[in-house]
Amino acid sequence: MTEIRFAAPALPKDGALVLPMAEGTAPAGLAAQVDRALSGRLKAALKAARFAGKKGQTATLLAPGAGLSRVIAVGLGKAAELTEDGIEAAGGTAMAALLAGADLAGAIAADLPQGAPKGIDAAAFAARLALGARLRSYRFDRYRTTEKPEDKPALKAATLLGPDPARAKAAYAPLGRIADGVFITRDLVSEPPNVLNPAVMAERCRALGKLGVKVEVMGPRELRRLGFNTLLAVAQGSANEARVVVMRWNGAPRRGRGKGKGGAAPVAFVGKGVTFDTGGISIKPAAGMEDMKWDMAGAGAVVGLMAALAGRKAKVDAVGIVGLVENMPSGTAQRPGDVVKSYSGQTIEVLNTDAEGRLVLADCLWYCQERFKPRFMVDLATLTGAIIISLGHENAGLFASDDTLAAQIIAAGKATGEECWRMPLGDAYDKQLKSDIADMKNIGGRPGGSITAAQFLQRFVNKVPWAHLDIAGVAWQGKDKPAVPKGATAFGVRLLDRLVAEHYESR
Repeated sequence: MTEIRFAAPALPKDGALVLPMAEGTAPAGLAAQVDRALSGRLKAALKAARFAGKKGQTATLLAPGAGLSRVIAVGLGKAAELTEDGIEAAGGTAMAALLAGADLAGAIAADLPQGAPKGIDAAAFAARLALGARLRSYRFDRYRTTEKPEDKPALKAATLLGPDPARAKAAYAPLGRIADGVFITRDLVSEPPNVLNPAVMAERCRALGKLGVKVEVMGPRELRRLGFNTLLAVAQGSANEARVVVMRWNGAPRRGRGKGKGGAAPVAFVGKGVTFDTGGISIKPAAGMEDMKWDMAGAGAVVGLMAALAGRKAKVDAVGIVGLVENMPSGTAQRPGDVVKSYSGQTIEVLNTDAEGRLVLADCLWYCQERFKPRFMVDLATLTGAIIISLGHENAGLFASDDTLAAQIIAAGKATGEECWRMPLGDAYDKQLKSDIADMKNIGGRPGGSITAAQFLQRFVNKVPWAHLDIAGVAWQGKDKPAVPKGATAFGVRLLDRLVAEHYESR
């Protein structure tokens, strides 16, 4: 990935230069220097291109002179309306423009526009530009062996040019660790299913030990002994056996002399990790089934989040639990009509083996609350196609038992650009899960499919504040966005890191 650097503002002697500019403003700072060096041609070119600095707008000058290969103007929108997410989007747009050229190195001017909100200073502006640039630089190319050199990105480093590079670098440091977590998730979600099975993903989780995360992997024998029967039922049709991984980051300040004596209970995150989902005996249509390699995106987000929290040394105790299975049809696969007893003791009539993610989460949620007694639990899952019908690919579906937690998640989503829309829960939906022969059935019919799936999960949550994020529509995207290239999005990593940072870290 592209290296991010920081330096004092100075007109580069060569290469490409990106100039983020606010709407309705004349070139200032480094942009003014460029205009003078080009004898006014920057202003003239921007006028000819009708560049007004609107959010997302770009204009490019090729070989303009003064040794520069390109000068690219990127619109920030109105200075008074700048947000962290908007600045990051501009950084991502800048990186996309730099990657489109043949330059080995490029620069991005980090002049804070006049009239920016008081909460954004020059160092924060540069750091957020850098984060957006870094996030956009992601590329998953480990299986490309015949790609022509001219088709590969040439850019090796991007330098943010701002008035206080030391402060900007310090402000960027924790953001860079969050980006590391995002990249871990994107890598996991992008891997092909013949490479990333439950055992391999569990081993990838072990790598978090280098960051200080305590990682515990439970295999089939231990899971059977504990009673993870619904999770194991999903896995029983596959040659690749199930795993459950427990990750613990103990970052809260310890009190007293006893080792491990922390303060508040941990925060907890649970992820659905179906490394490939055929639907089992209730098999999916062949068209599009290849996309089911990212049915583990919820678990991938939990892994990336734990890496981000540990990487930036978050002052919180956090638990991440991922249930890892492969859902395959075979002579040993569970059948529609089977009844299975969950870890909680509740029985489930399995009417559709393609409604398997909720079975994985049911055991993990109950185990999490029983063992760790967390302050809250948030689960993430590519759970239902129904949520895509409801919300498209713009918002995750949010279901919550606690209004405060829901409001915190919605606010964190807006701040990071990972937006959520709260969906209803209620007894009328819950009644759709009534079974004739067991405590419940695993589907409630087509009406309100994402809601009844959430109702099912809520049956495995007691009084712990809980939220469920159905990320089926936002875990993968088919086109580039400013800070997220086409492919795996790592939705949830930045959102939940923000949630923790703003509300649950020790001060």
